[in-house]
Amino acid sequence: MKRIRNRHLIPYPPQQVWAVLTDFKAHANWNPLNVWADGEALPGARVGMRFVDAGGGKGKIIAQTVTVTACDPGRRLDWVGHIPFLFTGRHFFELAESDDGTELARRQALARGFVRRRFAIQLLGVATRGSRT
Repeated sequence: MKRIRNRHLIPYPPQQVWAVLTDFKAHANWNPLNVWADGEALPGARVGMRFVDAGGGKGKIIAQTVTVTACDPGRRLDWVGHIPFLFTGRHFFELAESDDGTELARRQALARGFVRRRFAIQLLGVATRGSRT
């Protein structure tokens, strides 16, 4: 599993940062990888997203629906998304008030998916060494 962590000091109060973070339709205005998103920041809500495939084909857009797993207004927003057989990504945003505005801690955990041999044989009709066709 790959993990990415970063922190940012944003010179605005947590309520303003929260309003921007949870306005999914406006994510493309500040997130260069997220070209479209629509949904609500509510626990269990499903949010449609389209983002640039940063690791693959040039200009390729990937669509997915993420599920909001935690939503504590002004403090924390988490979601999880899956691209079947490729990866599961969890995104965590934590906000904390500071003297200079808001400290935003952002974490991502990316786990690769896999296709089990038996499933591949059944789904794709692929014969592999040791299997019967």
